[in-house]
Amino acid sequence: MASHFGDRLFAAVKSKGTMLTVGLDPVAERLPEEFRGGSGDVASAVEGMYNFCVEVLGIVSPLVPAVKINSAFFERERWKGLEVYYSVIGKAKEAGVEVIGDVKRGDIGHTAGAYAEGHLGSFEDIVLPDAITVNGYFGADGIEPFVETANREGKGVFVLVRTSNPSAGSLQDFTDSRGERMFERMAEVVGRIAEEQGQIGKSGYSNVGMVVGGTSGEETSSLREKYSKVWFLVPGFGAQGAGASDCVRFCRADGTGALVNSSRSIIYAYENEKYRSKFGDDWRGCIKQAVLDARQVLLEGMGFSKA
Repeated sequence: MASHFGDRLFAAVKSKGTMLTVGLDPVAERLPEEFRGGSGDVASAVEGMYNFCVEVLGIVSPLVPAVKINSAFFERERWKGLEVYYSVIGKAKEAGVEVIGDVKRGDIGHTAGAYAEGHLGSFEDIVLPDAITVNGYFGADGIEPFVETANREGKGVFVLVRTSNPSAGSLQDFTDSRGERMFERMAEVVGRIAEEQGQIGKSGYSNVGMVVGGTSGEETSSLREKYSKVWFLVPGFGAQGAGASDCVRFCRADGTGALVNSSRSIIYAYENEKYRSKFGDDWRGCIKQAVLDARQVLLEGMGFSKA
């Protein structure tokens, strides 16, 4: 029987001593020169993306419990990019980290079930993520097919509740006649599913989690206490402007319960003068130092001593 995703996350965060997750959002034009293909050459571009991601995994996997792989940056390169997406997932699993496929899929009924099988099911010749992000704004019947597949496969889902983009509040903070915000209603739906019989692992965490941006307002902090058994996936740390305190508020006191994601500020750290001044053209050194710095900032945000 497959192990429980919530339990695996708990063990991974404890083992690595951090809630930091690194996002892989490779853009061919921004990669170090050695990974850039010829202009308009898709095959060369995706080869560069693959090799870059494998190198990054080698740097970050000893230091973080999970990676979040954004499928959009691979889908951009059509079917060749999708081949690389699945290959990178396989390499991440070989590296021993939990893998979140940031696919943001969603629909209802049999269509949601098809998405779930395609992104979480079992295939003989391909490795799929340990969890995926799901757009839950179709309601419970748009979430449950993903959860059913996740339960069968020992995997997880993270449902969008309050996202990190600037315009999210214009919809997700909309208040009804009772004073309840839209994201709070969404959290109620997700929380109810997350705590159904069989969803909670031995660690006390569910395999159904919530995506709540670190850039969201202070009013989202109450979600941690209200939904004590869910994992939070917290984007926005770093390039999107969220600081450590904005993100670690979704952790429990022991540092578990949230994965704080940083993507561009880590994988493109070699573009940052702070790191270039120290490491020059050693882009690998830049990325590793960015991971170490992010780990430390998050630990300090929790009030923990240096790792």
